[in-house]
Amino acid sequence: MTESTPPNPAEAQAERARRYQREHARALRALAYRMLGSVAEAEDIVQEAWLRWAEQDEAEVRHAGAFLSRMVTHLCLDRLGSAAARREHYVGVWLPEPWLDDEAFGKTAPDPQSQAEFAQDVSVALMLALERLSPLERAAFLLHDVFDLDFGEIGEHLGRSPAACRQLSSRARRKVKEEAPRREVTRADGHRLWQAFSQAVRSQDVDALAQLLSADALMLADGGGVVSAVPRPLQGGERIARAFIGFARMPASQGWRLEAVWLNGMPGCLVFDDLEGGRLVQAMVLAPSVDEPGRIGALYIQRNPEKLKGLLAALAV
Repeated sequence: MTESTPPNPAEAQAERARRYQREHARALRALAYRMLGSVAEAEDIVQEAWLRWAEQDEAEVRHAGAFLSRMVTHLCLDRLGSAAARREHYVGVWLPEPWLDDEAFGKTAPDPQSQAEFAQDVSVALMLALERLSPLERAAFLLHDVFDLDFGEIGEHLGRSPAACRQLSSRARRKVKEEAPRREVTRADGHRLWQAFSQAVRSQDVDALAQLLSADALMLADGGGVVSAVPRPLQGGERIARAFIGFARMPASQGWRLEAVWLNGMPGCLVFDDLEGGRLVQAMVLAPSVDEPGRIGALYIQRNPEKLKGLLAALAV
């Protein structure tokens, strides 16, 4: 009769960490991203949460997902003050770092329900609306409307009464509904938008691009004061089309190559400069119009090199 080898504590701990990362990593990264608007900072927060989780006695935790989301929320709240201070001095338009949806990048095919949920969770319009909330409003809204926690649990997360958390969440929901109206976009709809957009840009057809954009379309470009970008929001389909095609005709744009991706739960593209060794120049989200089906309601253009690093890291995986 052979004796079984006793489990190695270090190996058991490592396996536990891998299991919880498989189960919770995506949701925790998305929570931290929505709180902070930064892919890099979200990754840092989640790594810190894993380190703290490794020291936690699992027997004392009733629900690992709730425990980890509470930990991530507190870590994000600690960072929000310094993040808000940085944004007060930000040069030009601020946009969140683009979030590359790995599923839509061709690694797996997301089902329509998960794709719609993802779009609701991290759309750029939602991220911009969240920026206008207080840290506590943002946390209460996300924990209730996204993670479906009751107000008693949220109160434990935030150190507030359930009634206070209900008020925070209700106030935040009204603001988000006003500022971030949504239209669901299927993969097929997104592909059609992308095809029409890329054809208009490649042919430098101002009229075709103007027809694709809604009459009240909005364009926001974030250069962070590091690279050139339109310094203020540009509104109106015709104005945007003229400006965009004007940029496409410039000599510096002649080596640009567009590749379709899914960013922040919506169709988008990455722009590479083949005359500079394939350098990533910018990322664009093509947000469908809420009022005019089949047209683009907003172009969100990220040009800040610091905010493109997360995309480069994701593409390298």
